[in-house]
Amino acid sequence: MNAARIIALSADDVSVLLTIDGVRLPIITYWGDRLVATDEDLRVLAASSGRTGIDGASDVPYEPSLLPEHTFGWGGRPGVAMHRGGASWSPRLAVDGVELDGREVAAGQVVQSGAGTVCVLARDDAAEVTLVLEIALTDAGLLRTRAIVRNDSGSAEPLEVGGVSLALAVPTAAREVLDFAGRWGTEKVPQRHPVVVGTHARESRRGRTGLDATGTIALGTPGFDSRSGQVWLCHVGIGGNHEHAVERSDGYLAFRGGELLLPGEVRLATGREYSSPWVYGSYGDGLDAAADRYHRLLRGLSRSSARPRPVTLNIWEAVLFDQDRATLDAFASTAAELGVERFVIDDGWFRGRRHDRAGLGDWTPDPAVWPEGLAPFARHVRSLGMELGLWVEPEMINEDSDLARAHPDWILRAGPDLPARVRHQQVLDLTNPDAFAHILAALDELVRDLELTYLKWDHNRDLVDAGHPGSGAAAVHEQTLSVYRLLDELRAAHPALEIESCASGGGRVDLGILQRTDRVHTSDNHDPLERSRMLRWTGLLVPPEMLGSHVASATSSATNRTHDLHTRCAIAFLGHFGIECDVRELSGPDRAELARWVADYKVHRDLISTGRVVTGGDEDPDAPTLRGVVAADGGEALYTIVTPPLSADSRRRVRLPGLRPDRRYRLEAARPATMGPGWLEPLWLRTVPALGRGAADAPGTTVLSGDVLGRAGLDLPTFNPDRVLLVRAVAVDAGTTLQRSNP
Repeated sequence: MNAARIIALSADDVSVLLTIDGVRLPIITYWGDRLVATDEDLRVLAASSGRTGIDGASDVPYEPSLLPEHTFGWGGRPGVAMHRGGASWSPRLAVDGVELDGREVAAGQVVQSGAGTVCVLARDDAAEVTLVLEIALTDAGLLRTRAIVRNDSGSAEPLEVGGVSLALAVPTAAREVLDFAGRWGTEKVPQRHPVVVGTHARESRRGRTGLDATGTIALGTPGFDSRSGQVWLCHVGIGGNHEHAVERSDGYLAFRGGELLLPGEVRLATGREYSSPWVYGSYGDGLDAAADRYHRLLRGLSRSSARPRPVTLNIWEAVLFDQDRATLDAFASTAAELGVERFVIDDGWFRGRRHDRAGLGDWTPDPAVWPEGLAPFARHVRSLGMELGLWVEPEMINEDSDLARAHPDWILRAGPDLPARVRHQQVLDLTNPDAFAHILAALDELVRDLELTYLKWDHNRDLVDAGHPGSGAAAVHEQTLSVYRLLDELRAAHPALEIESCASGGGRVDLGILQRTDRVHTSDNHDPLERSRMLRWTGLLVPPEMLGSHVASATSSATNRTHDLHTRCAIAFLGHFGIECDVRELSGPDRAELARWVADYKVHRDLISTGRVVTGGDEDPDAPTLRGVVAADGGEALYTIVTPPLSADSRRRVRLPGLRPDRRYRLEAARPATMGPGWLEPLWLRTVPALGRGAADAPGTTVLSGDVLGRAGLDLPTFNPDRVLLVRAVAVDAGTTLQRSNP
């Protein structure tokens, strides 16, 4: 081990220790809480697990690297699957150079650094392959890695890459897995189970993340929850075909992730290379801490951080395909009176689109509905003080469309026949330069001519039999990259344009798409109680201001359950607040109540967009669940608390996490009409001022320290199920004056 390079990266409260022993690929020797150690400590730690085998020459145990290698006896999934004409399938890569932030790290050197990027160059001269492995720790303590494989052979035989599966090793003390199942309208159903020997794999071969996708996988010590237990929260940053997996073998545990490549998708000619998607890992003490690192990454990338989130109204559930100018004029006027700031025309505005069987691909306003085009209506919306947004589905095409009739060769297919229809549509071949240019020009014209600030970008079918027309070769990999390039070019041309990722709801939520979009449509299901679960678990990856969260009709079209306006608004509040019901049909009192919620959201949206997310109650079915945001300085916080659907208790204490223990807070609340019999209501709940209408010296105002609120909590009725309480805690002093009592 004397020639080992040892690199310790530390950022925030996390450390990652990489060991590169001689010419072997790097291994993760340690990943967890920040280490305080001397260089000699790190040398000893890196060497401590070394084993010689028999007589130092046989049966030498292999410590799996970030790309585990079959050639050294690894019995699990190889990190790189490749071959050239059936040979060169078991690469033996030798490290040829290591850099940290562009500076060489020599053999035998120990380097301790803050956040940074390690670049490892390795070669297999016999296989004529070069590998570049990048490992980065961000300022927020988020770990990410990717691999680039290059064909260095002059042979006419291409190097076929079947897959790259990166391995983020975690301690075997992580004995439990939390991942997610789902379907349309029911995304993010949690499932928790023990780690077992073998591989637990979650694959998506849908060409998008998928409504049933896990999105993230959490590995943790037994019983981990929102704020306790060691947690490693991992994610693969691509929306095409991909895999999230947990692999356990003798003394070894790792998250495995990468793109799933279809046969023949990556065949590298001389000098060409394949880059894997980034694979991410976030360590924290509890799920909230791990999720916060992803939130900080996206807040540094998304345009949603550039300005306050505009209150958004989408017309879909109110009018469906039944559009006309007079209807939408009245709709827009009512929306403006409520305080709406962005008005979105959904599906149905373009040529031939009176139902979902025709029109996709023909991105011009339907003259039967919009004889003067959309420009006059766009001017009307702006005259009311609102922005205009538009629904599009640029990756798809209906066979009944002018575009399909003119260019049937622009439809993806694996053979001579078209794939089975899904949602009466097919997939447009964006790997075709002419098709790509056509769609980019159509979108660019719409954004320019209508001065659009927002596109709701939908993706309503999986990629099935998605082959290149003519050859039939698999095309999902190239299609995914083409979609990314389309988004990149459109956004470069329109720096103020915001884009929502929608895919039959939450079917495309990943860091590949989220680096190019600014909001997700969390689900097509607006039932507030269902939405509460989806917001909580999608929020492991996505910060609240990027989670589309709309107040829809009283009776949910997805579940047929009915909820009052308070419940719908209170759940939607801690997200990117919007409306998706027919506001023209609201009664006077309901209209006034909705306007109050809109006004309150505008007051608090900066906190929602910048605060640290806290959660609780998920592991106890008898307990209320909680989701909140706390200001960085601890000056205020907002919490949505939902009583359990069934509880043997009529009351529970609910802690308000994240507050400064040395500060005092007064409470305000938006409360439902009832949470149970009046005689069960505690005094604080009876007297608490309404949201935004309290004062420190108001009679009956509850003022408590952050320590008391976070440790002892508040007594809360659980008598009535599924009741939603929105609580605000506002600091009334500067802190540092309180001390915890001695035991």
